[in-house]
Amino acid sequence: MERYPLLIGNEEVFTSETMVVRSPFDGAEVGEVCIAGKDEIEKAIASAHLVFPRFARTDTKFRVEILNKAEELLGERAEEFARMISAEAGKPIREARGEVSRARETLRLSAIAASEHMGGKVLTLDSASNGRDKWGFCQRFPAGPVLAITPFNFPLNLAVHKIGPAIAVGNPFILKPAEQTPITAIMLGQLLVEAGMPKGTVSVLNGLGPSVGQPIAEDDRIKVVTFTGSPEVGLLLSRVCGMKLTAFELGSNSAVYVHHDADIMRAADRIVAGGFVMAGQVCISTQRVYAHREVYAQLIDLILIGIRVLKLGDPSDEMTNVGPMIDEQAALRAENWLNSAIERGAKILIGGNRNGTLFEPTLVADVPDYCELLREEIFAPIIVIEEVPDEGEAIARINDSKYGLHAGIFTQDINLARTAFEKIEAGGVIINDVPTFRADLMPYGGVKLSGIGREGPEFAIEHMTYWKNFVVHGGEKE
Repeated sequence: MERYPLLIGNEEVFTSETMVVRSPFDGAEVGEVCIAGKDEIEKAIASAHLVFPRFARTDTKFRVEILNKAEELLGERAEEFARMISAEAGKPIREARGEVSRARETLRLSAIAASEHMGGKVLTLDSASNGRDKWGFCQRFPAGPVLAITPFNFPLNLAVHKIGPAIAVGNPFILKPAEQTPITAIMLGQLLVEAGMPKGTVSVLNGLGPSVGQPIAEDDRIKVVTFTGSPEVGLLLSRVCGMKLTAFELGSNSAVYVHHDADIMRAADRIVAGGFVMAGQVCISTQRVYAHREVYAQLIDLILIGIRVLKLGDPSDEMTNVGPMIDEQAALRAENWLNSAIERGAKILIGGNRNGTLFEPTLVADVPDYCELLREEIFAPIIVIEEVPDEGEAIARINDSKYGLHAGIFTQDINLARTAFEKIEAGGVIINDVPTFRADLMPYGGVKLSGIGREGPEFAIEHMTYWKNFVVHGGEKE
């Protein structure tokens, strides 16, 4: 079994404390990773703090070349990364290849952002009452060392979404990956070192959040914290981060409304795809479906057809559509929530069975409004479908949530699309597709308990930098 090091300031470091990473599908050993202790944490923070002034002053061209080289190397090793993502996270291999492709695009977008969005703006100071005879401009400057905390479901692309913009602006970083998927993160760190990241700028520390992530977040030398994960951890981090720049993406229970004029076959196909990708373990997974009463029965029939052809099983199998959940504890939680809803009158239309970490793609109807399946983020291959009388009721139900990340609307009515866009409380409203759609160039993030800040390289730069003004008194005009 291969043993993987930590990365501290670009250097590989082996520690006596280790952890075995196992496949969520069959428990097979994937690899052994070193765990960071207090000494390793201090060295990583000190390295990032020490190198920041030098890295911040590097030319944009230099950083763009690193990002482009990293994209090139990732392309050469795409299958290696995809296989590791599939093994660690249980992601079906075809989905894993898609994640690698997206990560390459995110690196390219980060390079573009470095070139196009780190410039300044001319300030027309003489338009202000006290600005006579003054001129100036403002410019973005890198904020300082970044702590990037990433989840298990997209261990490569979500890491690149945080690291790419950090490199683009000139911030060194410490990557703290999910404990279930640390090897992909180590491989990414090693690739970035090979791509030319200056000594001291790259650290990857493995371990549990309270013992590794939290003490780094609390340290005053860390200036930016970017996190994707649960609301509970996000709220904890928000309390310990103080005045740091932050971006938190904390999940959702995303909803879809299918209007009576929609393309029902397309809606059904996309709902199946959006609800069961990565076994439903996606922040914008399609969880709640509200169907107009005129198409409710037809939509159910079409969704059932789509579910019946899905293959559940080994993520390394090219034919698998739905792999395992990340661990049995997560699968048991979903099973308990489902059983709780059934006890209160909900009906399973298909699926509902669990075998270890394998959870059948499940469609449920008649779920009482107060059940976890509607109120919480399920993070499992379970879709809830409900009938509504009209679009007004659908929008009200979509908004009746503590979350607000993405929502989807299927309709041919442009006025309804515009109304939904204006009224739905979410970071994105996707017309004629599911909320699971995300292009990596979008300003991605939510409202309410779904988090603060936005990802997407161009927009992530905003929480990785600060504005500085340059003002000159030019003498009185004649």
